[in-house]
Amino acid sequence: MTEFVAELIGTAILILLGNGVVANAILKKTKGQDDHAGWLMINLGWGMAVFVAVLITMDFSGAHLNPAVTLALAIAGKFAWSEVPMFVLAQLIGAAIGATLVWLTYKDHYAATEDQGVKFGTFATAPAIRNNASNLFSEMIGTFVLIFAVLFMTSPNLVAGNPDVPVGLGSLGALPVGLVVFAIGMSLGGTTGYAINPARDLGPRIMHAILPVYDKGSSGWDYAWIPIVGPVLGAILAAGLFLLLG
Repeated sequence: MTEFVAELIGTAILILLGNGVVANAILKKTKGQDDHAGWLMINLGWGMAVFVAVLITMDFSGAHLNPAVTLALAIAGKFAWSEVPMFVLAQLIGAAIGATLVWLTYKDHYAATEDQGVKFGTFATAPAIRNNASNLFSEMIGTFVLIFAVLFMTSPNLVAGNPDVPVGLGSLGALPVGLVVFAIGMSLGGTTGYAINPARDLGPRIMHAILPVYDKGSSGWDYAWIPIVGPVLGAILAAGLFLLLG
């Protein structure tokens, strides 16, 4: 895979599984909705969605899957600025594809669901209490935690007796970032639904506006800037502190 294709596929899988668990938890007549698993199921599902997406793409593109991650790595000197636009475009397209696949998978359940807000919640984020300043801060601090953790993640430092024998976690090396997202969701996600990823929110929001979802209601464009600006600010702050401490 090229880096562009890896970021596109990885972000599509991220949204397919992440928004997919939301759809399973809240749309009418799904197996997940019947179990009333709710918030814990959604957070665990999102954490595992990150794990699977990173697992697939980490060896091809570094598994950014998030414009905030790409921006922070560039600021920290760990990624070339010239590649930032390509990565962000791939992530946005991938997120739109992932949201479309969720809609196709749960199409019958969208038709069975009357609540427009529930339908929208399977695409993009919205605040529990609308307060632009507080909502912006929530997205900023959640993204700060994610980026700061990502910047400090390192390869295993174990040493094999034989230098020709690789030592490490293998595919499990993708797990830590998924656990970070799970922790953010459980601790900080109750205010805005923790987008912490501009592509994760914008791509599906665009598809919510485009796709023929029955009785879907508003796509919430008056709020859409917050899950973009908040993560960008959080990424800048995390990268800045990382450089300051280094």
